[in-house]
Amino acid sequence: MKKLLVITAIVLTGIATVALTEQKGSLRKMYSKPTHLWPAPLIEPGIHWKELEALPITDSASTAVLNDPLVLLGKTLFFDPRLSASNQISCSSCHDPDLSWADGRSVALGHDHQQGKRNTPSLLNIARMQTFFWDGRARSLQQQAINPISEPHEMAQDLTKLIPKIRAIKGYHQLFKDAYDSEEISMEGILDAIAAFEETIVSRSNRFDNFVRGQYNALTDEEIEGLHLFRTKALCMNCHYGPDFSDQQFHALGFYDSTDQKQDPGRFAVTKKKEDLGRFRTPSLRDVMRTGPWMHDGRYNEMEDVINLFNDGGAGPRIKKLNLTAKERKSLQAFLHAITAAPFKVQRPELPK
Repeated sequence: MKKLLVITAIVLTGIATVALTEQKGSLRKMYSKPTHLWPAPLIEPGIHWKELEALPITDSASTAVLNDPLVLLGKTLFFDPRLSASNQISCSSCHDPDLSWADGRSVALGHDHQQGKRNTPSLLNIARMQTFFWDGRARSLQQQAINPISEPHEMAQDLTKLIPKIRAIKGYHQLFKDAYDSEEISMEGILDAIAAFEETIVSRSNRFDNFVRGQYNALTDEEIEGLHLFRTKALCMNCHYGPDFSDQQFHALGFYDSTDQKQDPGRFAVTKKKEDLGRFRTPSLRDVMRTGPWMHDGRYNEMEDVINLFNDGGAGPRIKKLNLTAKERKSLQAFLHAITAAPFKVQRPELPK
């Protein structure tokens, strides 16, 4: 009897292995073709989604781009702590290229070691965004740049003092002349230059990008299963779609507690519309495994916790319980690794004197 049970177990294991192998082979066959031939994703009615795609191939480290005088000026300003009141905090303090242009903290740390309320978003592919910050309060890269310079809990710079301060640094006169054909230093010139540099901050091609470009061995079977789950059962594509893996819209996940006066109101702070309470912009998932902690307040240090939040139905009514198995959650996380690449190495500029 014992021998029969062992034989039966071996047979059942063999059948399960064959079935799993066939399923993986079937998924690879379904996805090893142009994206417009992929199976339809699971999308809620009314969502105008776009298929997942590779980003245009751009080499942010190309000499031609980074040697542009305007970009060089913007890069220098970006890394210069003298833009802050204390002369100790630069844009790169919170947007470190070695940390995928984020800071690795739950929330930002600024002037006099003051903690902010929000997680620092990565600047990767920022020029592709339509609005900026978690609440979308800025609509241009220039607006996005000036805000942290003047915020008391960030760089805390008095803007009336910034231009005289930069003008007093002789080395900047030549940089502005190279960029603008004039040594005149203005706030507009500073912000345009920083914006020009930020436009060069892009992701490296990841293995998913290579896969959709036709390198169909770039993803493992587990990662292809994760891709399929991302587009179907896990419902990720309801908010994370297109080449940016973001709908660039604002959503509430149910964290907001109206009885707590200290709660971050999110998009409501900009629009003053009640329906925007607790809504935050959907982040891009490109390079997501390098940009934690996650969520607008950096509450999750582990991606497993983020996936479990959605799998369990989240904190609000909009998120449906997914019932993903442990194996499916593992495959989904494997796919998130596949859309993550190491950042370009960035050489810090020599600051002018």
